[in-house]
Amino acid sequence: MVLSLDTISQAPDDRPWHSRAPDEVLSALGTTRNGLTSDAARTRLARHGPNVLDKAGGASVMELIWGQINNPLIWILIGSAVIAMLVDPVDGIKNGLVILAVVIINTTIGFAQEYKASKAIESLSAMVPEFAMAHRDGKRTQVPVAELVPGDVVFLQSGDKVPADMRLFQLRTLQIEEAALTGESVPVEKTTEPVAESAGLGDRRSMAFSGSLVTYGTGLGVVTTTGNGTELGRINTMLGETTAMATPLSIALHKIGIVLTAAIAAISAVILFVGTVRAVLEGGVDALTGLRESVIFAITLAVGAIPEGLPAIVTIALAIGVQRMAVRRAVVRKLPSVETLGSTTVICSDKTGTLTRNEMTVQALHLPGSGAYRVEGVGYEPVGRLSKDGDHLSAAPDDVHTLLLAGVLCCDATLEQTDGRWGITGDPTEGALVTAGEKLGIRTAHARERHARLDTIPFESANQFMATLHEWGGEGRKIILKGAPEVVLRRCENVDHDAVIDQVEAFANAGMRVLGFAEKRSARAELAMEDCAHGFAFIGLQAMIDPPRTEVIDAIRACHRAGITVKMITGDHKGTARAIGEQLGIAEPGAEAVTGAQLAAMDAAAMREIVKDHNVFARVAPEHKLKLVRALQDDGQVTAMTGDGVNDAPALKQANIGVAMGITGTSVSKEAADIVLTDDNFTSIAAAVEEGRRVYDNLVKSLAFVLPTNLGLALILIFAVAFFPLVDKTVDGQVVKDLLLPMLPTQLLWINLVAAVALALPLAFEAKEPDVMSRPPRDPKEPVLNRFVAVRTILAAALMSAGAVGLFLWRYDLEMAARATTGLTEAQIVSEAQTMAVTTVIMFQVFYMLSCRSLKDSIFRIGFFSNKTVFIGIGAVLALQALFIYAPPLQAVFSTFPLPAESLLVSAAAGTIILPVISVEKWIRNRRRS
Repeated sequence: MVLSLDTISQAPDDRPWHSRAPDEVLSALGTTRNGLTSDAARTRLARHGPNVLDKAGGASVMELIWGQINNPLIWILIGSAVIAMLVDPVDGIKNGLVILAVVIINTTIGFAQEYKASKAIESLSAMVPEFAMAHRDGKRTQVPVAELVPGDVVFLQSGDKVPADMRLFQLRTLQIEEAALTGESVPVEKTTEPVAESAGLGDRRSMAFSGSLVTYGTGLGVVTTTGNGTELGRINTMLGETTAMATPLSIALHKIGIVLTAAIAAISAVILFVGTVRAVLEGGVDALTGLRESVIFAITLAVGAIPEGLPAIVTIALAIGVQRMAVRRAVVRKLPSVETLGSTTVICSDKTGTLTRNEMTVQALHLPGSGAYRVEGVGYEPVGRLSKDGDHLSAAPDDVHTLLLAGVLCCDATLEQTDGRWGITGDPTEGALVTAGEKLGIRTAHARERHARLDTIPFESANQFMATLHEWGGEGRKIILKGAPEVVLRRCENVDHDAVIDQVEAFANAGMRVLGFAEKRSARAELAMEDCAHGFAFIGLQAMIDPPRTEVIDAIRACHRAGITVKMITGDHKGTARAIGEQLGIAEPGAEAVTGAQLAAMDAAAMREIVKDHNVFARVAPEHKLKLVRALQDDGQVTAMTGDGVNDAPALKQANIGVAMGITGTSVSKEAADIVLTDDNFTSIAAAVEEGRRVYDNLVKSLAFVLPTNLGLALILIFAVAFFPLVDKTVDGQVVKDLLLPMLPTQLLWINLVAAVALALPLAFEAKEPDVMSRPPRDPKEPVLNRFVAVRTILAAALMSAGAVGLFLWRYDLEMAARATTGLTEAQIVSEAQTMAVTTVIMFQVFYMLSCRSLKDSIFRIGFFSNKTVFIGIGAVLALQALFIYAPPLQAVFSTFPLPAESLLVSAAAGTIILPVISVEKWIRNRRRS
């Protein structure tokens, strides 16, 4: 009988596949050990669809462009440009086109920044092989993976990628690497026996999962689920359902946009009203004409008050941070992530390869006669010494040499050096045994040549041991036994079993994986199972662990000093996770690790509580990682998540900042992440956090510099509408009184885009503040426009607007009084006064930027020449301003007029006023803080 998956899921026996006996699974799937017929496979393929993962596309180009335009400030600029072109067919069209050009520039910058559609789901598909060996019509044949269906019997061998989720029913020493799915640091030894229904993903040893890699042995399994029904498919679905979190910076800038939009709209309405009233009452025009003239002021206000250069400043400042992070081995894929790292409150880190070396290392030995020894050195580099009770030994005692030699001979791994880096070929556990022998003088090739292997009983999960038969020179032959300590002990005589088991438990409590070794003489030419049943002499234990990176301990301390909590979330066993957590300082001594099974039984409220009190989570499944990240975010935490496997991808995408491993990371995890570490080292995360805080500080400096300009320009225009004298203007052949405009819209754009950007950018190169990693993370709810920025903005804007208005009126009155001798027209006089007002604002900006180089210290304390890019920026602005004033092409575009030298000197002198004023403001603020 052929059952559909719908029928199976509704069957009375709805136990999971891993908990059922093989024959039960075959029966439930309507198949046999010989597989399906071609006809049956075609029927099922039509019913269940191909064995592929659903693909979801990213945002379209038009959606990305719309996302840049759909901003309140951008709409104000677009509206201003359109109204300007409608109201004034001559100058209005020029002004409007310049404004629209600014919109296009901003949109292009934002689009280029975000044009990186996620490829994570496509990368998942790449993990599934193209063909598989399936049993069809009673014979083994190559079948496209996409055509596999539930009930197919598939053959697996070393090097194969598992094509679908399968229940194994026949195997020989089958080992599968599932690190990408489970986080387990060593290949899993598979079995055909059912496991508990409640077993976590990493403990379902009777299953083979789609996308995992066969590293050893062979096996047969029946396909239970395909496509999105697989564990890989579940991750694919979760990845599609996660949403990228808005960064604190983007949220803050959005709030600034809303505040500015509301303020601009309100002030523009006031200007329209006041300007119209003055034009009607004092200028002698009708209300409609007065309104039309006042609209120009409102448009000019909008252009001046909007920080058009801010997107460019933010983007370039972040890009500079990206370059710095790349030097510190963190490659940023998404620009806003730079700043987000700086406000991170919790880092959730995977264990294997990030906090640890991902290199199994023998660290302890136990000999039945002489007790415990320590093997120093970590990783696969064969460098290290032997010590006992804290004393280093010049040579390994005979019994230690015997134990290490057994480990070298009774394994298949090899150690080799490639491009200066030591690595192993084979099982990581066996690689640790070979490395331990090499550290203490046992040369693997020589030992294996001297004691040639004659026969082997490979490791099988059912036996829990491996046995090898060797030539032993003049002493005949010897059998070496390696395996689970309790299994080895049962075959040994004349050894205190209880004492050895106590030592095994002590090693296990320290998070170590323990192997027992035994040997006996033999006259046989080949091995049989009965040769391994009894009569062995126990020679000792080797205990190993994937050791913590030594530099990570200091990095975690630095994070703690910076107010950042570090949590370890791993697929590894509870005891190992707890031990590593204690060694690294992530968990307090004696603190319990929380398992995935415990998390699965919790509701959202309980999850939020558990993440507050515990820092180590073990045997977690992909959905648990995702839930943990969401629980932290629900608690208001800005969460960074690190990982390297497919199982990490949903959590990486959901986190405020996803950090993938560049060396061991899968393409899926890298595509889902915001940042990729080129050295897979947690210390690079700590360095990136430091850089992120520096970037944020420098962005605040840039905001504190840019915003006063915009407020100052708005104040200049408001003052002009309310108090400037009216001038003669011809309207429809009649001379009427009109409002005097201190700056044109295009001149305001020059200030906002050219001068402000050129002067703000050097601030992105400022050195980090001294307390950058000794203060808590900033509250993500704290507005960027905090009290400091607000006070500084009002103070600097008031000075700037007073200087610009005063010098505009001074130059205007001076030239009007001398017009009889100079021969200048009134339009030229207004243009000259406007040019001086712009130049005065530029000079204020130059000196104010020097004050913004530090948020609290004087320019002399941080070093006048500590940031040489400052003077490059000042030089560029002065050169551009000279072109603005004196170059005919720019005079035509911006309606400027050449200034005499005295005007330039007066503007520069006025700009210096801001230096002592801001110094006093810093002194007062520092006194209040202390």
